[in-house]
Amino acid sequence: MLVTLAAIQFTTALDFMVIMPLAPQFSRVFSLSAQQFGWLISAYTFAAAIAGIAAALVIERFERKRLLLAVYVGFVAAAAVTASAQSFSMLLLARALAGIFGGILYGVIFTMIGDTIPEARRGRATGVVMTSFAVATVAGIPIALLLSNALNWRAAFLVVAALGAINALIARRTLPYVAPVAPVEAEERERAMWSEFVRTLTFPNHLRAFLFTLLMMISGFTVIPYISLYMTSNIGLPEAHLPLVYLAGGIATFFTARWFGSWADHAGKRPVYRWIALISLAPLLIITHAPALSLLATLAVAVVFFVFVSGRMVPGMAVVTSAARPGARAAFMTLNGSVMQIGSGLAATLSGALIQRLPSGALQNYHWVGWIAAVTTLLAIWWVGTVETLDAAPVLPVIEEPIG
Repeated sequence: MLVTLAAIQFTTALDFMVIMPLAPQFSRVFSLSAQQFGWLISAYTFAAAIAGIAAALVIERFERKRLLLAVYVGFVAAAAVTASAQSFSMLLLARALAGIFGGILYGVIFTMIGDTIPEARRGRATGVVMTSFAVATVAGIPIALLLSNALNWRAAFLVVAALGAINALIARRTLPYVAPVAPVEAEERERAMWSEFVRTLTFPNHLRAFLFTLLMMISGFTVIPYISLYMTSNIGLPEAHLPLVYLAGGIATFFTARWFGSWADHAGKRPVYRWIALISLAPLLIITHAPALSLLATLAVAVVFFVFVSGRMVPGMAVVTSAARPGARAAFMTLNGSVMQIGSGLAATLSGALIQRLPSGALQNYHWVGWIAAVTTLLAIWWVGTVETLDAAPVLPVIEEPIG
């Protein structure tokens, strides 16, 4: 069951992440401005945020397996529509649809884990499913880019749709049925959920944590969506070498993220976040100001960027997780997930409005995006000290064992 859920999560992660390194092809084929490309990112994230919140209010009424399969079929269809898009408007609509289904899938997957896995083993189960993001970075994106370079950009989304169709057939056979909550109880839970929603949304420490999350997302996602476009248009990296950038960065991050997590546990989440965030200022500014570079220098800068800009999220999210009012962690984290999506969308929209493409294809004003990312990073370094640790309940130790 967990492997099936991880495979489903892998396709949703790949669908969202692969569009960013495909920016050069999208811009060339559809003659997109930097602002229009930002809209593609924002359409997904805003739709996912809204759909996730809406689904959380009614999910108790539906049997989990049937709901997951229905939503996943919609996601596969959205990937197919993306692959067949003939215009920017059709592509924008397809990305919004993918965001709607992807946002709901995220909630359903982790609801199924909570419904079927005992609390004592839930952490390990969540870890199995979350490895899908690392696999998408290390293997999924490079393979999709290689296929797209050999054929065209549509190949990446055809792969997502094909893998999704296979996963849906496997899920139909392997996932267990989980009975929905009784109608009366569901109505009571929905009323309680609205009350909990308001309390969670207005609790002072939650608001501070939401702002911290927003600063983290803006400080990264103003830069990240346009990295591949800047590398190919300004730094001089051939499109054929983009898979190497994501492969090298993904492999490095796969190992350093675990080390950053252990470091945060031993030295404290806030101090470690501040150190990693301070170090991340260097690659943030270098990669947004870099002139033409050799392939080796480009790979080195990209790896340092991946390691520290994504690495600061490890202690940062550990701080956020412990900021919940006791007994409200699930509702708080659901809302924080939507804040992450909204922050990503706002950041992509902001940078898209600032960046201009010259007739030569080069990006202009990307350095201003780097300075905005640096300023918001410094604000986050200061603001993290205002987020209190409230929910630090002890958990059972997790024993890492090979799966199988």
